[in-house]
Amino acid sequence: MSGASSGAVADARVSSSSSSSSSLPAGLRGVGGVRSSGGPVGGPLASASVISSSTDVLRTDRPSVLPPSGSGSVGSVTGGGSGSVGGSVGGVRRQSVQDFYFGRLIGEGSFSSVFLAREVSSNRELAIKVCDKRHILREKKQDYIQSEKRILVFIHAHWDEKRPFFVRIQSTFQDAQRLYFVMTYAKNGDLLKFIERMAQKDIDCTQFYAGQLLAAVEFLHEHGILHRDLKPENILLTERMHILITDFGSAKFLPPMRRAHAHPGEVNESRRPTDDDVDDTSDYSGEPPPKRASFVGTAQYVSPEILTGQPSTRASDLWAIGCILYQMCTGLPPFQSQSEYLIFQKIQRLEYCFHEGFDENAKDLVRQLLVIAPTERLGALDAVYYQSIRAHPFFMGLDFESLHEATPPALAPFLPRADEPDSCWRRNPAMKPGVGDLARLQIDTPGSSDDELERAVLRPISSSDSTSISSMTMLESGGGGKGRGKNIVNITDEERRRLLDDQSRTNKFHRFVEGNLIIKQGILDKKKGLWSRRRMFLLTEGPHLYYVDPDAMVLKGEIPWDPSIRPEIRDFKIFFVHTPNRVYYLIDPENTSKEWCHAVEEVKAYYFGASNSPSKVKSKAVSAVSSSSSPS
Repeated sequence: MSGASSGAVADARVSSSSSSSSSLPAGLRGVGGVRSSGGPVGGPLASASVISSSTDVLRTDRPSVLPPSGSGSVGSVTGGGSGSVGGSVGGVRRQSVQDFYFGRLIGEGSFSSVFLAREVSSNRELAIKVCDKRHILREKKQDYIQSEKRILVFIHAHWDEKRPFFVRIQSTFQDAQRLYFVMTYAKNGDLLKFIERMAQKDIDCTQFYAGQLLAAVEFLHEHGILHRDLKPENILLTERMHILITDFGSAKFLPPMRRAHAHPGEVNESRRPTDDDVDDTSDYSGEPPPKRASFVGTAQYVSPEILTGQPSTRASDLWAIGCILYQMCTGLPPFQSQSEYLIFQKIQRLEYCFHEGFDENAKDLVRQLLVIAPTERLGALDAVYYQSIRAHPFFMGLDFESLHEATPPALAPFLPRADEPDSCWRRNPAMKPGVGDLARLQIDTPGSSDDELERAVLRPISSSDSTSISSMTMLESGGGGKGRGKNIVNITDEERRRLLDDQSRTNKFHRFVEGNLIIKQGILDKKKGLWSRRRMFLLTEGPHLYYVDPDAMVLKGEIPWDPSIRPEIRDFKIFFVHTPNRVYYLIDPENTSKEWCHAVEEVKAYYFGASNSPSKVKSKAVSAVSSSSSPS
């Protein structure tokens, strides 16, 4: 879209009659209404009180700048001048729930639900965010709704075809109970689920997605917008696996005096960013700043200045980019703990680590973004957003100018057909337009976008998902019986000989453990850098922790033991093993990372505990934990 047309209709089909405005709860009256040449029209999300410059941005007597049908349009304009009456405002037909089929629930927030919908007139799939008016009032979320609408309309009006990395608002409307945002549908879910799987497989899209994220943040910051809640859950994926940033409820416009910016290639010498580039004044309205910056964001991605009561800056979004880059390389955010309080403590101490094989360029970029002082973060003082970050070696070879046209090379063979409709339409062929089934959809939604992403994109990539080897086998006690949580202490030499004899006859991995008794074994994915490899891990007396390639049946290595070894649970699937020289990143496909950590702790306590010496005879005690199954 050209710059000349960017001030035209940004939300031509926002609608609701003025009579419906009078039925709004008192706290929402005046929040809506499209301002046309004929005066304000009711509607909870588009009035001059939401966008004070709505006569410039939302005039309905100008030509529509929405994309043509088939490329994101909302449908046709139905009439002539601004004085039309009947079913239109300013010549533009108003939409309602009867213009859409509601297919299934695809997301939920604290005061809204998002549904996959299909437009009756065009048959296009869209996402509709449905907000309950009374809940908004009860939770005092009017400002969030206003902010999100204002910024979505602004992005639409200033659309950049080379940086199309945002959900795009198509229309808004209301009924007596609800507000509706009609937006771009992101067919492949959110980035969180994708990078969790990407971190477990041989997929290197990190540079590609980090580049798109940086380009999107450049656009926002050039226009004086801070997102303030960047995280993988708020980054969606299109049918081409391009990102779309969403959820602008926490976003803010910088005050006008702080919006000086330079576009890529234009150095604005008069601009010298400082730590005062804050968003704690209001927006277009000229309201006085609050006495203290409010806390917004998500614990794992919030910047340290927010935790000390300072206001957000552009550098706060750069901190979040550093966290997301780390997560794209590992599958987990850098700061994790059992509670938000402990996470905040880790953030303020910069307490995080890089596992074995973490890409050196990615590591350096993360370190330059995760800096306590906002002005010391890479890019924070750039005169051109964000020239210094683009020039970092991590982005070497990436063509930022063509990112909007590119496809991640590793994913190209596996992308689903862009024109394939969601299966929910086949399951409900008799579906009728409107919201009659909304309540049912909120509690009965078979299938999910995440499941479809797994099937269509990720499952074909790696053949290592399937293995004939048991993913969890345990030492058996006495007579070959299996048990849970058994501890075998002070076993006799005779018992050890019998167990070893049984192990040598039935366990094909016995030949790799140098005659030691296996305490616990199981399949784990050993991650090194961006790649992970499936290995059979063998925890034995000694102590030893061997790992074997289960397909080639080759011993690949051993995690070294000493008194400082420390397991760390990251979640039910992922855990780290800290040793003096490296951190081992392990992924348990059986979701029993807690049991692995407990087993390592038990063995460590026996061999290196205060009351035990490493020289004790290794057959004196063996700890067996978790559930058991026969070795393959």
